[in-house]
Amino acid sequence: MTPPYRPLADGEDPGVWGRIFDFDDYGELLSLAQNSLLAGALLGLVGGLVGVFVILRDLPFAVHGVSELSFAGGAAALLLGLNIVAGSIVGSLLAAGAIGVLGVRARDRNSIIGILLPFGLGLGVLFLSLYQGRAANKFGILTGQIIAVDTPRTAWLVGTSLVVLIALAVVWRPLTFASVDPQVAEARGVPVRGLSFAFMLVLGLAVALCVQIVGALLVLSLLVTPAAAAARVTSSPVLLPALSVLFALVSMEGGILLALGSSVPISPYVTTISFVIYLVCRLAGSPAPRRRAHT
Repeated sequence: MTPPYRPLADGEDPGVWGRIFDFDDYGELLSLAQNSLLAGALLGLVGGLVGVFVILRDLPFAVHGVSELSFAGGAAALLLGLNIVAGSIVGSLLAAGAIGVLGVRARDRNSIIGILLPFGLGLGVLFLSLYQGRAANKFGILTGQIIAVDTPRTAWLVGTSLVVLIALAVVWRPLTFASVDPQVAEARGVPVRGLSFAFMLVLGLAVALCVQIVGALLVLSLLVTPAAAAARVTSSPVLLPALSVLFALVSMEGGILLALGSSVPISPYVTTISFVIYLVCRLAGSPAPRRRAHT
């Protein structure tokens, strides 16, 4: 079967399955994907850990809203010839900060997200329509890229991932308390509002990271689905983040390895794997009740 990444002989069409799965010259392609595999491992770790709090704090809609501003920031950077990762981070932090400041209550938060989401998407579409470069660059921001993770971009991803992981390590215990039982946590002197704002900034960084690989449209597959799957089978404060990270890693690395053998973007593979994991967990267990903090 002639692979889709080289000219077809005599107009031969590999067919739909040939475009989705084609492992000719797979070894050579695998050697080019070392940075992507490293980036995938980092995103699996970050996405799995951040996703735990996304589920505990009921913030999936916020992830989608932040991703649209991250998309707009990345598209603006692409248009201006600047660093796309930096642009995505700026867009994510602006959105996360606005949600954190203006959306104190759940009702206010959802309204703010509903306003920011179409605004960010509209800006991103505008910037991409003005961009005259390669169409693959436009498509990659929306649906993810795999081979394009070069060494400078990897350095950005590693540095930002370290910032997220360090921040989570610092606030993990009080943030867990504030997420599980905010009233009791506030009564005990935990800075619930400050932690909420800090987590929104951490979430913004995590979204910007995920957008670089799986794209702005499907970032939920890393920041929501793995943690939601883990929450179906356990409520343990140790097993929940461990399983969430494991599921995110399997989704990311599996998606990268499958996408290497096709002309299809990485995001459909990542989303399919994470969805299958969720279905298995949903069938295997019932919704895990949230742990109540002991008073």
